[in-house]
Formats: sequence, C-alpha cells, structure tokens
Amino acid sequence: MSKEKVKVKIRDHQSEMALFTRRAITAFLFMLVGVGVLLTNLYHLQVKNHSQYQARSNNNRIKVIPVEPNRGRIYDRNGVLLAQNTPVYSLELVPEKVHDIDATLASLKSLLGLNESDIAQFQKAMHRTLRTRPVTLIEQMSEVQVAEFSVNQFHYDGVDVDAYLERYYPYSANLTHVLGYVGKINDRDIRRLKEEEKYTNYKATRTIGKLGIERYYEDTLHGQSGYEKVEIDSRGRVVRTLDYVAPISGQDIKLNIDIGLQLYANKQLTIKKENPITHKMEDYHRRGSIVVLDPRDNSVLAMVSSPSYDPNLFVHGISSKRYNALLNDPDHPLLNRTTLGVYPPGSTVKPQIAVAALSEGVISPNTTRNFPGWWRIPHSKSRKFRDDVRWGHGEVNVVKAIEQSVDTFFYQVAYDMGIDRLSIWMNKFGYGEPSGIDINEESTANMPTREWKHAHYHQAWYQGDTIPVGIGQGYWTASPMQIAKATAVVADEGVVHRPHLLKAVMEGGQFEPVLFKDYPRISEAKKQNWDLAKEGMHRVIVSGTARKLFKNLAYEAGGKTGTSQVFGLAKGQKYNSKEVAEHLRDHALFTGFAPLNHPKVLVAIVLENAGWGKYAAPIARNIMDYALVKPTINLDADPSNLPPDQLMTHDGIHVNVHNKTQTTLPKKELAHHKIKVLDSEQVKHS
Repeated sequence: MSKEKVKVKIRDHQSEMALFTRRAITAFLFMLVGVGVLLTNLYHLQVKNHSQYQARSNNNRIKVIPVEPNRGRIYDRNGVLLAQNTPVYSLELVPEKVHDIDATLASLKSLLGLNESDIAQFQKAMHRTLRTRPVTLIEQMSEVQVAEFSVNQFHYDGVDVDAYLERYYPYSANLTHVLGYVGKINDRDIRRLKEEEKYTNYKATRTIGKLGIERYYEDTLHGQSGYEKVEIDSRGRVVRTLDYVAPISGQDIKLNIDIGLQLYANKQLTIKKENPITHKMEDYHRRGSIVVLDPRDNSVLAMVSSPSYDPNLFVHGISSKRYNALLNDPDHPLLNRTTLGVYPPGSTVKPQIAVAALSEGVISPNTTRNFPGWWRIPHSKSRKFRDDVRWGHGEVNVVKAIEQSVDTFFYQVAYDMGIDRLSIWMNKFGYGEPSGIDINEESTANMPTREWKHAHYHQAWYQGDTIPVGIGQGYWTASPMQIAKATAVVADEGVVHRPHLLKAVMEGGQFEPVLFKDYPRISEAKKQNWDLAKEGMHRVIVSGTARKLFKNLAYEAGGKTGTSQVFGLAKGQKYNSKEVAEHLRDHALFTGFAPLNHPKVLVAIVLENAGWGKYAAPIARNIMDYALVKPTINLDADPSNLPPDQLMTHDGIHVNVHNKTQTTLPKKELAHHKIKVLDSEQVKHS
C-alpha cells in the first residue's frame, strides 16, 4: 500500500497579519493615551501650576540669609556713651571646604594656642551642623590671634575670621541696674518673640535685651533686619549674590542720667573696710540705694543700687561658677534695690500723712497734741506705742511734728483717719502702686488694706494694726523709687509726675525729646496744706532731726529723716544696735529736695542696716551740693544733639559688618609682639 503524502500548513500569513494589525492598533492606542496623560501633566506643570513649582524651584536654588541690624547706642543726658557696640572677631571653619580637618585643627592649635577643650567643643558643634555651614572654633579672638591668622590665612582654605558687633558697657557695674544688659537669645526668648510675632526680625540676631533699659526699649534699640538673597548649588554652597537689602539700625536713645552724678552717688556708697582674711583695707560697697530725680518732671538723674555687678559678664554668656557666686552672695548684688528693694518707709511718709489728715479735716493747722512719750488706743488697755523721746516733745502742731518726727502725734492721726482713708490717700502718692519707671524690674511693695490682710492672713483688720502705719511701719512697705516719687508730689504741690529714665530718641538725624504723661493731680489738697508739709520738711533741715548735718547750706532745702525697723520688739524690750546681728539692725532713710520753693533736685536714700536716718542725710547733702553748688551738672539747658553719623570706633578698630569694609587691627597688643608667619612646609608638618 502506497503512502500518500500529506501537506502540512506551516504559516498562515493572512491570520498573522490580522493579529499583528490588532496588536499594533492596541499599542498605538495605549501610546496615544500615555502621550495624552504626559501632555496633560506637562500642561499642569508648565502652564497651570507654573508659579507654584517655580517658587519651589527657587527655594531650592535661592536662599535668603537674614542680616542682623546694628543695635542702637545709649547716651547720658550730656551725650556721653553709656552702651556701645564693639567689634568682636571669631574664627569659623566650613567643613565642606576644609580638605583635612584634623590636620587643619592641629596646625591652628599650634599657631593660635588652642587647647584640647577648644578642639573638643568645635568637634561637638561640627557634628550638630551641616557640613556646608560655618562652625565657630574661637568665639572671641584676641588681637594677637587675629593678626597671626591674618598673615597665615592663605594656608587655610575654608577658615575665615568673622567680624560682628557686641554690646559693651564702659561704666561696668556703675550703671547695671539702669541699663540692664543684653544676653544670648534662648528658647524662652524665642517663644516670647513668636507669641509677639516678632521672631522673623530676630533670625539673624545673636542677643536680646534681658534687663533694664535694654529690655524695656528693645523694640527701639534692635532695629529692622535686612537680608541677602543668594544662589546656591546642589551642595548648599553660595554661587552668587542676587540681591541685598541693608538692615535698618536700631535708634540711638538718650537718658536723663548724668554719668558724673551717677558715679559720684556710687562713690557715696563705697567705704574702706578691713578684709577679715587679708587684713588689708579694701573698697566695700554698702548695701543701699540712691534715687535722684528732677522733681519738675521726675526725670531720673541718678539711680544707684549697691552692691552691683559687671553686666559685660552676661553679654557673651556668664559661666555657671560666676553666676552662682553672684546668686549666693549674701549682699544680693543681682537685686535692683531702687525698684525691687522693699522696706518700711518709716518717718519719711509723715509729710504725706500730714497733707492727707489736713485735707480730710482730721487735723487743722492749729491742732496741737501733747503726749508723755507714749500713746495708747483711747479707752483701752492696749500696749503703749512709744516715742523716740521718753519724756515726750511737749505741745506740738503738725509742722513741729514733722520737724521733730513726733511719732505720738502721728499715732493719733492714724487712729483718727483709719486704715481705709489712709490707704486711699497714700495710693494717690504712689504707695502700693507701680511708680511708672520705664524698666520692667519693679515691685509695687505694699500699702496695707483690710482686704489685703484678710487675703494674706485670713484675719480681720484691728485698730492696733493701723497705729504703726501712721509712722510708716507695720505692714507698710515701699521701694526707694516710690519714696522719691511721693516726696516729689509734696515738692510740686500735688502734681504726680511719672519717674522716667528716657530723655530723647534719635529721629531723622537728631534727638527728639520724649514726653511722659503725668498721673492725675491730687486736687483735694489745698495749697495751704502743701505749704505746711513743706515748711515742716524745711525745719527738719534748719532746726529738726537733720539740723547738724545741713549746717552752712548754700541753698534752702526740705527733707525728712526716717528709721525703718527690721523686726518688732517684744513688750518691754529695748533696741540696742550693738547687741543685734547686722542684718537685723534698722535701715536708715532720708528724702529731701532743693531749692525749697523751686526744687530742681530730689534725693531719696535707703542704707540697709545702717541705723538712724541721720546716717543717710549726709549723703543726700553731698549729692545736692554736687548738683546745685558745683558746676558739674546743668539741669536747665538741653545738651546739643549728637551727630547721627558718629563712627563706631574702639581702640583703633573700625568695622562695618554689613558692608564688610576692611578691618584695621588694634595696635596696643601688637606693638611688642612678634607675629609668626608659617611657610607651606611648617603647615604641612604641623
């Protein structure tokens, strides 16, 4: 049987062509859809959302660097510089630009005399910082270090000297409690600035006002930050500068302080005292405070709190050891005694109480009293409130009661007025209220009331509580600034001025005076009442408790001594300053003004644990003589305005941080110093 040949169909070209066509069409459709999607996205990217993505691109390519403004300077009333900006040089490394950091650090250690601690701090900071950002190696270079690095700088790529301005207080501790100080911005400052929506203006700023005038007028002194817009590459390095907007410097301000008077008042609280360890005579700063006002407007001419401390320690950052030493000092130098120190005002308040009693009709100009050296609440068997004269002062009226500081007279006045009227009237004079001084560090102290005692002691107010208030004791406390302000109200016959340190602010190239609004006038008191109080204060100087201390006075003055008890005496106990610890001795107070009828100077003094008020009076006379007799302070003429374009120079240095002008190095340290110049082999070897 023959086998038939069977034809097998290997390919079907027609079917394959149809399949290929279908697949090609499908793929083409997918390509069309994909291209459509791409074109749609491209439209959104390039057209619809162009501005959004351009901004993002610019943020990656363009960087805005804030530029710190120069802080405004502070002058005294005569144009003497009290707070200035001095150039400081720091050494910075950019790790990205340094080829061998370890070798560079070793070389710089040899050249600039660095220690292991400096290197360790730098390495710690470097690990927390981007490699493209500068890291500080030396925060404050000495003049010799700047010179030696400058002549060898070509050896060190990525290492530069950065110049900036730092606050400096040339009068050191003499003005600390007036000016305060600036310090490094901390987390608490940042939170506050963000809450006040001011943080953007501080992104380039290193320091901020912490206390005193520096804190109170921070917005005026700080200025407005500028910025530098630069182009950076993918590694964060600056390629070129695109735009620069200069910062606006803070405004200069002028204070009412007279630096000569301030230094003189400070000197009054400095005495020679034997050091118990070395047995050598050393300067000792007495604990106390002095406030000097011009009672015509209550401008502060001097404000001294002793002891004090150097504010320059805080500008760059004080060490914990030094800060703890200040914090634990038994004399409390950190305390601003003029506004935060609170003491019973003692007999210094008797003129104000006299005006209140006369105005309320509790006494009249003809009222007289005669007590036998003590006073007791009428119709009671209460304890005796004693006078300083055991046998009494005899028949006294209101003027003599002020002149001789007769406690028994004012015990009766306090009893007749009652605590309610007393506290209301003393509030008018500023007691128990903020004085209004333009610094934040102030205590309202305490003018006691029934409500106050109930809130603090959960007890009712008794008549016996009112009696010591009549002589400025008991629950009553006041600051020296409040005592000065209350005295000024008497001196100006009811006008209540606000104490203030600021005199003028630089505007448009010249100092423009700043006016402070007065408090409501005490209109309830007649002129006769003020005249009687002033007459009593005048007699204190002429024939009263301070007569021996104001002999041969070249002008007429009024004043009032005061003694402030630190602790109460038990029944029958007698006070003996020699038998009690120093910190328990009475405080000595004095307040006064001159000339009597047209006063220009008012002085309030508190000497802690110094004894009778007569010990404070001589200091007040010295200050009045300084201001009125010696031609050292002009209280009438306004000093000429300072030129706004004064160059900021210090020891031969001139620096312009923002314009990067060339720096001229100071010469005082370089005159006899041989500068080391390294060659390439020395750098390589080290």
